[in-house]
Amino acid sequence: MESVLFWGYLVYLCSSKHTYLYLMEQTSQLVDTITKGIQEKKGQHIVVADLKGIEGAICNYFIICQGNSPSQVEAITESVSDMAREQLGEKPSTVVGLENAQWVAMDYGDVLVHIFVPDMRDFYDLEHLWDDAELTQIPDLD
Repeated sequence: MESVLFWGYLVYLCSSKHTYLYLMEQTSQLVDTITKGIQEKKGQHIVVADLKGIEGAICNYFIICQGNSPSQVEAITESVSDMAREQLGEKPSTVVGLENAQWVAMDYGDVLVHIFVPDMRDFYDLEHLWDDAELTQIPDLD
C-alpha cells in the first residue's frame, strides 16, 4: 500500500511540475505578446517588473509603459488586447481607466499591464514600488 501511495505521489509531483513549467511558458509568451502590442502603437519606456520572487505580490509581472496622450494610451490598450486575444486566445479579466485614459490597468491574472501618460507615470512611480523586483527595460522602437 505504501509503495502505491509513493508512486501516486511521485506521479502527482511530476505532473504538477510539468503543469507549472507549462504555465510559466504561457506567462512568458503573454509578456512577449503584450510587449509587442505596446511597441506596435509606439508605446515608450517599457519596463517589465518580475515579481515572482516577492512574497505577497499580486501577480508575477507588471508591464509598465507610457503613451504621449490619452488617445495613444487608448490605442496601446486596444493593441495589447487585440494581440493577446488573436495570438494567444487571452483576454484581460478587467480593464480600468479608459474613461480618462491617464492610467489604464489591464489584468491578465499573472500579468498586470499599466499604461500611463507621462505625468501620471512619474507621480505613481510603479517601477520602484518593490525595491527587490527585477526590472527589465525594453528598448523603444523608432
